Amino acid sequence: MKKIFKFMLLPALVLPLLFTSCDEDRDSNPTLDLSHLADGFVLNTPALAENNTYDLSSAKSLVLTCSQPNYGGVPYSVTYYAQVSIDPAFVSDATASHVELATPSSDASRLEYIASEVNDAVVSLFKAANPDASVPEDMPIYIRLRGVIRVAASSYLGETFSNVITLPSVKAVYQAPDAKFTDNLYLIGSSIQTPWQSWKPIPQVQGVAGNYYGIVYLPAGGEFKWGTENNDYRGYDRITIDDKADAGITEGKEQNIKVANAGWYTLHFKGKITEDKKNINWTLTVYKTQVYLIGACIGQSDWGFADDTALTPPDDPNGEWVSPAFTASTELRVSVKVGSLDWYSTEFTVHNGEVFWRKYDMPNNWAETMGPDYSVTTAPGKKLYVNFDTNKAEVR
Repeated sequence: MKKIFKFMLLPALVLPLLFTSCDEDRDSNPTLDLSHLADGFVLNTPALAENNTYDLSSAKSLVLTCSQPNYGGVPYSVTYYAQVSIDPAFVSDATASHVELATPSSDASRLEYIASEVNDAVVSLFKAANPDASVPEDMPIYIRLRGVIRVAASSYLGETFSNVITLPSVKAVYQAPDAKFTDNLYLIGSSIQTPWQSWKPIPQVQGVAGNYYGIVYLPAGGEFKWGTENNDYRGYDRITIDDKADAGITEGKEQNIKVANAGWYTLHFKGKITEDKKNINWTLTVYKTQVYLIGACIGQSDWGFADDTALTPPDDPNGEWVSPAFTASTELRVSVKVGSLDWYSTEFTVHNGEVFWRKYDMPNNWAETMGPDYSVTTAPGKKLYVNFDTNKAEVR
């Protein structure tokens, strides 16, 4: 019966039996000899490997020992990188699939490698070779060392390799990374850009982590999905929905989000990371789209959303939203109303003919924070035109 081995330290009295010592250099003028590189060096198979299981998920380190590479009998400081494979061909074929651990070790008598790095290497190799299978309870893995003498942060000499050892029983566990919010969410649907082909990015609410918003036109019976990246198809079953626009939301085909009533809708996504930091719970609030000019460009002294500064939606869902005529020559400020969020958190400008959503805190204006290319000058009588499907926009 195999025992689960969690790399507990051995008693101090036993340690000398496992360690190998380097010969002392008694030559007052040592000379580096690289003629023995092809001979390699010996990586020892741990005595405990035969009848025990290495539990990488609960261990802190994997401890190995090796002989010093032969650099002419001089004990140079050697850096040892561990290379890990799950392919038995690696024993005789150095080109077999393997992963080199990022963190090396340097004491040949006690080489400590971070167990979580070994675990992740084993899992990634298994998943790459078996994308539809679960990582088994235990499996053999194969390890060799690459030894080098480092001469600078990015350069070395004396590269040489050890033999390959086998650890017959290793337990590796897939460990989900901590959840984090992406820069954008993405929408795809029956009426979004190229139907069911285009993934439309929608931005974060500036200054409000985990909040995203986007504008879409949905016809009666229109359907869509969302995701945290391209091709991440999430639907009705992956989110809690609050329909404040009377869109008539139901579950569509293949768990698409479906609306009964045609219209322009602003989708406000909110994510909350779970206590274990491994998942995000999502909610979606649906509003009727409202977009407004803000501030001096429309003659406001008290900046904010006001009925007489609203853009008019197009009759044609592929057409342009049109603003009221500007009343002053100043910097364009325009924003999407998203629930009770402040206007400056959902603001946008026009950059190179396209909508550019605000990303940063702006104490004063676009010109100061982002530069002149992001600052659009208005003029009395001109208007803002925006296509929220293609995100094309201009002042004319």
